[in-house]
Amino acid sequence: MSKKGRILVAMSGGIDSSVAAIMLHEEGYDVIGITMKTWDYASAGGSKKETGCCSLDSINDVRAIAVEKGFPHYILDIRSEFGDFVIDNFVDEYLAGRTPNPCVLCNTHIKWEALLKRADMLDCEYIATGHYAQIREENSRYVISKGLDENKDQSYVLWGLKQECLKRTKFPLGNYRKPAIKEMAVEMGFEELAKKSESYEICFVPDNDYRSFLKHRVANLEERVDGGNFVTVDGKILGQHKGYPFYTIGQRKGLEIAVGTPLYVTEIVPETNTVILGNEEDLKKQQLSVRNLNLIKYDSIYGGMEALTKIRYKTPGTVSTITQTDETHLDVLFHESVSAVAPGQSAVFYDGNDLIGGGFIEKKK
Repeated sequence: MSKKGRILVAMSGGIDSSVAAIMLHEEGYDVIGITMKTWDYASAGGSKKETGCCSLDSINDVRAIAVEKGFPHYILDIRSEFGDFVIDNFVDEYLAGRTPNPCVLCNTHIKWEALLKRADMLDCEYIATGHYAQIREENSRYVISKGLDENKDQSYVLWGLKQECLKRTKFPLGNYRKPAIKEMAVEMGFEELAKKSESYEICFVPDNDYRSFLKHRVANLEERVDGGNFVTVDGKILGQHKGYPFYTIGQRKGLEIAVGTPLYVTEIVPETNTVILGNEEDLKKQQLSVRNLNLIKYDSIYGGMEALTKIRYKTPGTVSTITQTDETHLDVLFHESVSAVAPGQSAVFYDGNDLIGGGFIEKKK
């Protein structure tokens, strides 16, 4: 074993995780690559060719890198545990009138757990991924902070990780910008990696059509939810919709309702199969609460503190006061109203560049 120790690297086949593995190998770590098979494309009901991290091409690309660099590579089949937890939750959340965050659940409950379990089996002290984020130890806690490349920062999807996971995690790309990683891939002799396109879709819905995915997964879903009412915020029926699971908070396009002014989905009521529509002002909120709270930088924040709160991945965030109310819940008071607060999505809190923690947005009662 090398002096730096043995490290298990999650390799999807994309440029980021591949370069991360090569970097660690060249730094002197005893690298073991692992590719997680999370789903079967055929079971998703998609119409496109299989692509992305679980495709045969991606697995072959990873294996070729491992062979050339001389480190072991394994394929880990976690389709059963992934499907039972992540996909079932994805479906259940839409049926409950919420908008799920599958990447957070996958990181928190599947990938890190699976990686650490195999790391122990392979006598690996650390695990590593190609996420653009940074990690350090401070005040006896392991703290995640934003990656150097603000355009690629992925700290938002890592809020659910526990301290015992962070203690053994490395993010080799945290101090790099994406263009530098592409240049590095070329210099390493892997030009094809630099040419690979990136996917921002949910891995098990690669055609980005979650509605078709739901119809495929839930028997007779269309018949069960078709014909509910579009209703204004003051109770006026505007027409019928195609089923409440097929709409999301803030949606404007595809409503097929014309009243002379723009309308947006402001609330979803699964109990009555009702989709409530309003104007842009009706979308604005100044408060929210989160469940499943996980704190990273601090043990607790019962006294409250000022933070930057992000309710979507690609947003700059809004200044707010956050106050922990119990072990798993937290209240947010925005200093300025925010638009399209979607229950089920993540609210993630920052202290400067440091990740305070996060939770899932609760549906108002």
